[in-house]
Amino acid sequence: MELTQLTPTARPAPPGRKPAWLKVKAPGGESYVELKHLMRELGLHTVCEEAHCPNIGECWEHRAATFMILGDVCTRNCPYCAIAHGTPAPYDPEEPVRLADAVARMGLKHVVITSVDRDDLPNGGAEIFAGCVTEIRKRLPETSVELLIPDFKGSEIALQIVVGVRPDILNHNLETIQRLYRIARPGGRYDRALGLLGRAKELDPSITTKSGIICGLGEEWDELLTAMHDLREHGVELLTLGQYLRPSGGHLPVARYYKPDEFRELRQLGLGMGFRHVEAGPLVRSSYHAWEQVQRAAVP
Repeated sequence: MELTQLTPTARPAPPGRKPAWLKVKAPGGESYVELKHLMRELGLHTVCEEAHCPNIGECWEHRAATFMILGDVCTRNCPYCAIAHGTPAPYDPEEPVRLADAVARMGLKHVVITSVDRDDLPNGGAEIFAGCVTEIRKRLPETSVELLIPDFKGSEIALQIVVGVRPDILNHNLETIQRLYRIARPGGRYDRALGLLGRAKELDPSITTKSGIICGLGEEWDELLTAMHDLREHGVELLTLGQYLRPSGGHLPVARYYKPDEFRELRQLGLGMGFRHVEAGPLVRSSYHAWEQVQRAAVP
């Protein structure tokens, strides 16, 4: 595919007041309150809360959540991310059991599990990811499991551990274009992220791989298309594209807001590149409507 032939119908609007299409209803329904209580009762964290996800009300009302394991303090400090950084507390080896208990009590059909970066651990916490999959399948063998993993600093052993438990979907977010990587993800590497996704497919060709990009950090349209193309070149099948929203004044500023019709165009371009499914929209996040993505992409 000639990327130079792909041009947007309109350039993204310059940053300014948050557009109307980014406004969401404040959470607070019955299921939201119940789920919040359950998370505190079992001592669990969700990326929905820690990353200030704008979709928390909608997803929790559908009794869907992205569990965040290995604590709520990250060893990296990405300037676009709302999750706290610093020195994490020791991890809890019993966390997989507690998480599986929550999944069973919620009766989930699809589970998304992610984590903070734990560069302080030998395998980046890969064993805990694997333990979560094992414990969930003991209780709910029909429930599909999606792992959204860190890059494990490129550790082959860590990747083999998580691929070995055969999650239904293995996700690692590219997040941004190559030019902005050292600014937005100083602890990561663009090529390392792509290599992890490609290597996962080599280890288990049957595994479904997924990635995501946040838009509005300062990338150009052609750079965004190149990143999408790079993901396809490394075998990624599912893609999410969403608008970057600045968590606070201390984080990277929004360079531009993309319009809904531009996300629709990006979706069509992604499908043309060969992705099995592309979820694209201003409020889309990596696990947004993840249960529907599984169905639409016909994940086995």
